[in-house]
Amino acid sequence: MQLQDELTRYGYRQELARRLRFRDLVAYGLVYMVPIAPMAIFGSVYAGSGGMVALAYAVGVVALVFTAFSYAQMVKAFPMSGSVYNYAGRGISAPVGFLAGWVILLDYVLVPGLLYLVASMAMHATVPAVPVWLWLLGFVAVNTVVNSVGIRMTAMVTRVMLVGELIVLAVFLAVAGWALASGRGRFSWDAFYNADTFTWSLVAGAVSIAVLSFLGFDGISMLAEETKGGSRQIGRAMAAVLILAGVLFIAQTWLAAMLVPEPASLLSDGDPNGTAFYDAAQVAGGGWLAALCAVATAIAWGLPNSMVAQVATSRLLYAMARDRQLPAFLAKVSIRRNVPINATLLTGVVSLVLGLYMATRADGITLLSSLINFGAMVAFLVLHVSVVVHHLIRQGSGNWWAHLVMPGIGFAILAYMVVNANIAAQRLGLAWLALGMVVLAGLYLSGRRPALSGLAPAQPQARHVERV
Repeated sequence: MQLQDELTRYGYRQELARRLRFRDLVAYGLVYMVPIAPMAIFGSVYAGSGGMVALAYAVGVVALVFTAFSYAQMVKAFPMSGSVYNYAGRGISAPVGFLAGWVILLDYVLVPGLLYLVASMAMHATVPAVPVWLWLLGFVAVNTVVNSVGIRMTAMVTRVMLVGELIVLAVFLAVAGWALASGRGRFSWDAFYNADTFTWSLVAGAVSIAVLSFLGFDGISMLAEETKGGSRQIGRAMAAVLILAGVLFIAQTWLAAMLVPEPASLLSDGDPNGTAFYDAAQVAGGGWLAALCAVATAIAWGLPNSMVAQVATSRLLYAMARDRQLPAFLAKVSIRRNVPINATLLTGVVSLVLGLYMATRADGITLLSSLINFGAMVAFLVLHVSVVVHHLIRQGSGNWWAHLVMPGIGFAILAYMVVNANIAAQRLGLAWLALGMVVLAGLYLSGRRPALSGLAPAQPQARHVERV
């Protein structure tokens, strides 16, 4: 009842089913992040960091620990779906919330399309007889059906998939460790620090790529209205997932870096085919290990990872739509399944169309990755500002450590990463933000000025959201 009262206080009804426990949130976050995610982008991060791939992931963990802390502060203040959209809207102002939601849409809407594309191209390379478009269609169809059934079904499927990913990772770590102990590869700490190539700008640029592997821990905040334990569980789960995944990312990239067959070539030519990690796996254990890692990565990105990404995207669309900042049909909730059904279906359709289009571009994966990372980091910057404005300025908090120092450090680290990010991503990301400003101006002109009930909770008027 208390959790339902929290929503009512902000003018909303409890429409989504509270069925998720702490372990479900951790599993969701790990699946979204994918414990074996670095396998797919290892070569890009290695080349971008001058070989210091483990350092790039370590810095990424440190940077995002501050972001996770800011999420925990804001989800306690506003325990509802919508993530940065809600936190900025209620913590700063409704127009800022709209723009924050618009920016993070660049992340959430594009992520499923990227995941489906990477997985489909990998599976096509493994089974050439099946075209990319058919793999895409299959992945999208399976995930949309599972997510439409209900959040419990999603949680059950993702837990099973997570076990499979962890088994594959354990096999790689064991075989790679044995290979190094047997004299294959070369033991070195260069993956953490190489005095010949180290510069902070180089590492920051590589971290801006590695961030792609970390995206997902923030998606846990989208489940605030479907969690049994309330906002405290959300914060705990985000911290646990970030640290667990970070340790796994650092361990596997360090081992792979010591097994890369031609380091100089990888540094100079990059990894255009995305096979650098699998080449290292082949050095460690032979073709069977390379194939196991490649297929596991494809399935992980195409099914469980994109499945939970679709969940997060649909919740963001639902949250913005019930506030009349996106079309109202996206706020429809299935009365039998307790899921935002139209938002779920639209996410599937957009992901399919986007994936099919990007499959025709030579730079499709690179372009999507850069845009997603840029959108996420900008949204995280707004999150840190929201903590300071809401808690320190508006609420008069005396906790300077939690509400100024921590978000301030997180903001500074992320700002440095954004400045050193891919130039094309910066331009396209700023263009997307400019388009959001145009849409915001259109809302004002049409009389639909952004307004959030959480800004005036004294006289709650429960919003009516159509259910189907």
